[in-house]
Amino acid sequence: MEQTIHINRVSKVVKGGRNFSFNALVAVGDGMGRVGVGFGKANEISDTIRKANENAKKDMIKLPLKNGTIPYKVTGCFGASRVLLKPASPGTGVIAGGGVRSVLEVAGVENILTKSIGSNNPYNMVKATMEGLRRLESAKEVAQRRGLSIKQLFNLDDTKRDEKQEAEKQEPASE
Repeated sequence: MEQTIHINRVSKVVKGGRNFSFNALVAVGDGMGRVGVGFGKANEISDTIRKANENAKKDMIKLPLKNGTIPYKVTGCFGASRVLLKPASPGTGVIAGGGVRSVLEVAGVENILTKSIGSNNPYNMVKATMEGLRRLESAKEVAQRRGLSIKQLFNLDDTKRDEKQEAEKQEPASE
């Protein structure tokens, strides 16, 4: 699945008149958690889009989707653009605008809330979105990095919470 996000026409004035060239920003994904973004430049629109597609396919990443959404809240930054990505409950849909929506739709994200902060330049917004998506990790990856099983990873969180509650009970707040 591919989606053209933005096409820009650039003109250069020369002795004989104007020379036009184009550049395009394209998102490519499989609808099941893989997504890539590419940028292409050429003198014809069709060549521009083809080059952007090739570049997008070279730079694809795999998302750890969980029930059609992302596992946790993350912010991606690029240039003056920041994009906040928040998981959403089933039935919410893709609440996003412009290039962010295109990237998330081709990735196969079904429910997500987003907020664009700062510059709304489509190139920077798309790059910020990809940066945020790159930061996502699944529970399996976190457990492997820490040398634990997934069950131990979630039990550690419960154990620490229980220890903290017991410590608060033993030491009453003095005012």
